[in-house]
Amino acid sequence: MESYASHFRIHPKFNQSVKTTEFDHIKGVWRVQTEELEYHSRWLIVATGENAEPVIPDIAGYEKFRGTILHTSEYKSGSKFKNQRVLVIGCGNSGMEVSLDLCRHNAIPHMVVRNTVHVLPREMFGMSTFGIAMALLKWLPLRWVDKFLLLLASFILGNTDQLGLKRPKTGPIELKNVTGKTPVLDVGALSQIKSGKIKVMEGVKEITRSGVKFMDGQEKKFESIILATGYKSNVPTWLKGCDFFTKDGMPAPPFPDSWKGGNGLYTVGFTRRGLLGTASDAVKIARDIGDQWKTITENSKSCDSHVIILGRSW
Repeated sequence: MESYASHFRIHPKFNQSVKTTEFDHIKGVWRVQTEELEYHSRWLIVATGENAEPVIPDIAGYEKFRGTILHTSEYKSGSKFKNQRVLVIGCGNSGMEVSLDLCRHNAIPHMVVRNTVHVLPREMFGMSTFGIAMALLKWLPLRWVDKFLLLLASFILGNTDQLGLKRPKTGPIELKNVTGKTPVLDVGALSQIKSGKIKVMEGVKEITRSGVKFMDGQEKKFESIILATGYKSNVPTWLKGCDFFTKDGMPAPPFPDSWKGGNGLYTVGFTRRGLLGTASDAVKIARDIGDQWKTITENSKSCDSHVIILGRSW
């Protein structure tokens, strides 16, 4: 990454939190105000991503619990939870991997599965499952690829419905494209669920002083609760006077038209299609700004060449 930045003379400004960003219609530039400086640019690329801030669910009884409650964004290791009864709320990739890590550190994890979920093996035939899916999509219809993945997943992993992990009716790749919900890639948690070391629970009804009441009427005691409840975009908190983004912080136009707004505004990484969607955005943005820059330089000997790219990390 450092050699890439050096080659293209990219100089990131780290540890700068953006307070507000707004388009100046009089000067025709974007004004980006950080804690220290204000930046002006003809073009603005929003690359802060779909997953910028933790989602904290509204569950009754938070304030009563006498143990530890933390989001997976704060989770470091299962070592601090040794011999504890821990409830992991959420069964996505984070929830599965945290539950597995807790097992490895001799904790007693219970994992809440409220909705349906697709669990796929991380690898098939020694190759990445997603890699196989992307290769097949070049030649086959999406639904055929989904059926192929589910057939192999059933053969390799067995029937996950019997473990309390019911599959959605929509296939894994189609579901990812429509809702952005990524299939879980199993890295060992499923075998721990089968052995009973990770216990699958239904939805949480209420948090009590010493534990949790569940929707099915059960009540259990826990020392800690870990929220594997995902993340959300934070664009509406700092991008002002712009209706290109919805209140959920996602571009209003659907893919593949979500990469470009008005007044030199661009977005990358909001397609709900992972790295392939990000790559698609990046190429389109680079070409579009490149074409504009070529026209500008042909008509002017001196002009501002700055592009502001707002992101959370490398």
